[in-house]
Amino acid sequence: MLDLVETSLCKFGILYRKLDGRMTLGARDKAVRDFNTEPEITVMLMSLKAGNLGLNMVAACHVILLDPWWNPTTEDQAIDRAHRIGQTRPVTVTRITIENTVEDRILSLQEEKRRMVASAFGEDHASGSGTRLTVDDLKYLFMV
Repeated sequence: MLDLVETSLCKFGILYRKLDGRMTLGARDKAVRDFNTEPEITVMLMSLKAGNLGLNMVAACHVILLDPWWNPTTEDQAIDRAHRIGQTRPVTVTRITIENTVEDRILSLQEEKRRMVASAFGEDHASGSGTRLTVDDLKYLFMV
């Protein structure tokens, strides 16, 4: 999905940086540094898994999620990269999905996971059952 967006950004001459799992640590650091310090770079394309931990993206004020993840905490962590100390602007989060697709069912599954975690007061959220995808969850997602 990032490659498709990248093609459009290039077509319209929009300056951006990209961060995904194929990049070296040095290339990732440079992409983040460029985005946070160069005002002409207005877009950061980032995969959820590459961007969900340990980044400071306070230059971002819009987060657009294109590929939902079944585990809502993965998305929450990625969104939190823009909500760091030093952020001076409101952050807007937008999820782009298509109704009646796997993505739509993933959002429903996320809500179920959030309810399970919320009801398990005192549970270790990092290793609790609310963060694991079950066989029933997979059947639901793919309508099997």
